[in-house]
Amino acid sequence: MKKLQVVSSDDIIKALKKDGFVYAPKRGKGSHTALHKIDENGRKLLVIVPKRNERPKGTLLSILQQADLSKDAFIELLTK
Repeated sequence: MKKLQVVSSDDIIKALKKDGFVYAPKRGKGSHTALHKIDENGRKLLVIVPKRNERPKGTLLSILQQADLSKDAFIELLTK
């Protein structure tokens, strides 16, 4: 398992969009961006990403949990 690096909110959004997430404009407000997708089981996943230069590790882990992504899968999306 690779170690999570410090990433910006823009990089997180780009990686999530590569995984199939799209903007949810009615959900994101102010300094937060909302993205959503429907997974293979028919569940709607909603992810809220606070806009800042760097995300603390705990916030990034929470975003990954909301997106139903593993650390390795997220790192793979960042490197694509």
